[in-house]
Amino acid sequence: MRSRLPIAGTLAAIAVLAAACGSADDWSAPHPAPGPIGALGPGFVTSSPTPEATITPSPGSWDGVRPSPGYRVVLLTAGDDQPTRTLAAAVTDWARQEGVSVKTVTAPDPGRFTESIGEAVQLAPDLIITAGKDLVDALALVTAGHLDRQFLVLGAELAEPTANVTAANWPGASFRGEGLGTSTGYDPASFTPARAAAAVRAGVASVLSGLTGIVIRLG
Repeated sequence: MRSRLPIAGTLAAIAVLAAACGSADDWSAPHPAPGPIGALGPGFVTSSPTPEATITPSPGSWDGVRPSPGYRVVLLTAGDDQPTRTLAAAVTDWARQEGVSVKTVTAPDPGRFTESIGEAVQLAPDLIITAGKDLVDALALVTAGHLDRQFLVLGAELAEPTANVTAANWPGASFRGEGLGTSTGYDPASFTPARAAAAVRAGVASVLSGLTGIVIRLG
């Protein structure tokens, strides 16, 4: 059973940055929930995955899916290591290419990671994308209390994700939290721009297509 912690408090230490990625949306008003444009290709899944399942989609089977106009994303980051920077860059590059509106929440204080997640939730995005394996334990505590908000974890995974938490990773990038380690070992050199870009696109395509609460394992 997971603990559910309240999210409260002043978040003065958290930097919230708006990224102009081809959209003039200032997020000041509600908007209709965007849907997918296109469909997943053959080989993404062979059958409907069970909750917490790990799937291994065929390369490029996600390329036909993109978000409809008005998609809002919060990029939640923790850490300044090379893997985290590579993942964050992949998200901002994807957003720029697709005209997605992005706001970034930077969580510098490990003691307040749960509050950082709360700040991301309060922005009411269509999707929260996380970069930085140090966030995994806090996500495991908090995400079950926000089932109305979708999360995409890049380069890591939750050991017991709820239906609103999807992960996209690859061998060498599957950290599951303190005391659990990784399911495939940890290799910082495996965090290449190409793998990070594929994880963003595959993960977003899966969420848009309603396949959530799973781990997408790329090659």
